[in-house]
Amino acid sequence: MNKDLMISGFSDEISSDFDTQLEVVSNLGMHYLSLRGIDGKNIGDYTVDEIKDNVQPRLQKAGIGVSSIGSPIGKVFINDEDGFAHQKVMLDTLCQISNLLNCKYIRIFSFYIPKGDNADQYRKEVVSKLKEYAAIAEKYNVILLHENEKDIFGDIGRRCHEILTEVGSPYFKGIFDFANFVQCGEDTQECYDLLKNEIVYIHIKDAVTSDSQNVVCGTGEGKIPELLKQFIQSGYKGFLTLEPHLVLFDSLKDLELEDAAEIIKDDKGLDGAGGYKLQYEALLEILQKIESEEK
Repeated sequence: MNKDLMISGFSDEISSDFDTQLEVVSNLGMHYLSLRGIDGKNIGDYTVDEIKDNVQPRLQKAGIGVSSIGSPIGKVFINDEDGFAHQKVMLDTLCQISNLLNCKYIRIFSFYIPKGDNADQYRKEVVSKLKEYAAIAEKYNVILLHENEKDIFGDIGRRCHEILTEVGSPYFKGIFDFANFVQCGEDTQECYDLLKNEIVYIHIKDAVTSDSQNVVCGTGEGKIPELLKQFIQSGYKGFLTLEPHLVLFDSLKDLELEDAAEIIKDDKGLDGAGGYKLQYEALLEILQKIESEEK
């Protein structure tokens, strides 16, 4: 595989039990994971000491590094001032955890928009709050990664581009999530063309528009094989992070405003480890094909 690419993944999709996550990841031959749900608790609810005492030793024993912290930062409504204040404190803690774990990325979002409101009317406020987040990250030399996500301000390519350019900080960059763009009715090629200079991290998740279902990477409308090839040819170096969403898993309830079961109706007869392995192998196949085409 291309030595500039490293495969990681949201291992809480395997199991809520952290030891099981580490075991499956190791057995697949992976060396990184993205920390989100640990023993049934969200990373945002951990203290630095809890990570130091209870999580770091297990990571070290398994020889697994952390590619990113899958935080819930920015998943509050734009007009929820108490929520925002609470999340700034949480982000400060998460930056300390990132430094402790030698991880330079924290995944964040750009605020839920009240139902029925036009997202564009909140742009100034979104940018201003994201700048406050970026200032916290800068103190710790951590890079915040904005994930394009349904129901938040930065759900479509144009608004992602607006916040990435207007926040204009080296501590605030973009994630490219194929499935989320598909589920927002976006053309992923157009999103790539618009955002490629701001993207430093990639989520491997695919979907179809017919019923917004998540599907195995490369089989949906995300154009994952074509766009990964373009990313690689343009010199992308970094993580490809599995977020299969192929089976229902504990942390999913924290991630979706709507009913998670609607997004994953048929979990393909797999358990978490099976869904993870299926996505991992599908990604390897895509990468091998890209490599063989380049030879």
